[in-house]
Amino acid sequence: MTKLHIGIIGGGIGGLTAAIALARQGHRISVYEQAGRFARVGADINLTPNAVRALDGLGHGVGTTVRKRGARPTFRISRDWDTGTETSRLGMSDVAEKEYGAPQITIHRADVLAALTQAHGAPQVSFGKRLATLRDTDSGIALQFADGSTETVDVVIGADGIHSRVRTALFGEEHPRFTGVVSFRSVVPTERVKDVPEIGAFTKWWGPNPQSQIVTFPLNQGRDTFVFATTGQDSWHEESWTSPGDVNELRSFYRDFHPDARKLLDACDETLKSALYEREPLPEWSRGHVTLLGDACHPMLPFMAQGACQAIEDAVVLGRCLGPVTDRVQAVDALLRYAAARQERTAKIQIGSRGNQWMKTQGNAGWVYGYDAWSVALPEH
Repeated sequence: MTKLHIGIIGGGIGGLTAAIALARQGHRISVYEQAGRFARVGADINLTPNAVRALDGLGHGVGTTVRKRGARPTFRISRDWDTGTETSRLGMSDVAEKEYGAPQITIHRADVLAALTQAHGAPQVSFGKRLATLRDTDSGIALQFADGSTETVDVVIGADGIHSRVRTALFGEEHPRFTGVVSFRSVVPTERVKDVPEIGAFTKWWGPNPQSQIVTFPLNQGRDTFVFATTGQDSWHEESWTSPGDVNELRSFYRDFHPDARKLLDACDETLKSALYEREPLPEWSRGHVTLLGDACHPMLPFMAQGACQAIEDAVVLGRCLGPVTDRVQAVDALLRYAAARQERTAKIQIGSRGNQWMKTQGNAGWVYGYDAWSVALPEH
């Protein structure tokens, strides 16, 4: 049976998940990543049960590897910033595994990439490939890269992030919007903060306004603790994984928080600082033989911890839609079905993340965590 040659622009979590999902259907996959190599940069991330279950379905030991390299928070706890009063609690380890079929895993982005690239049968990644132009022709999609190399493929998936060049090629230039919020990221040895109550949980200290919060969760099988804090600050616009911040500035923003929250910041020797950007939900994801996934079409603020999770879901659903396709004519319809299957859910989560009120009090998490990308109904042809 004839299969497609699919080019994936972007070798991040969403792109690599799509590569495995499509390769197992027999398609020929080429992954193009603009970075020269994968480095241990980027954020420590939350893979909530919906994403872990999706990775489990890939096979090849991906889910098992992620479990081994990450940590399993005991609960998801919300606390008031000043009194420390608990306002909601969800079981995220064994409880979540029983209820949703998978636990929450907290893990460094690089460890997820390693689990995906090292999986048996995972397509190879071509590094140093920054997309320059894309043209959809009768005979295929002509790709030209900044290094002068060219490639022709049947279908293109733009998994190249919030500044997606594929998105620009499809819909024109549009810059993401600065939210007025900045984030600080630090990692501290858990031994230093072991006296903070329930340090093995994912805990969110809700600030006096939606821009202000401190989130902590375990990493590296619990040996380390990740500290993520956000606050409003219009004067800082730099969007970077690696820009250093000032720990004294970090502590100053939260000087009125509960003593247990301040203990976490006092343990930080250094921090990284980044401005947070977003876009409005896209009304259209696909044109012709080209589509988008993950941050390329729905970049999210981190307040529901769903950025990577939704990219993984996208990849699985896209794999299901494109899986049985054998020619470029069928591919056009398959890409439209994929977008129709995903747009309502991702837009709802985008908007919910922006509002930053989700699970502040006890509520229903099942509509997020209970989603199964492998079995959710797909639109009719």
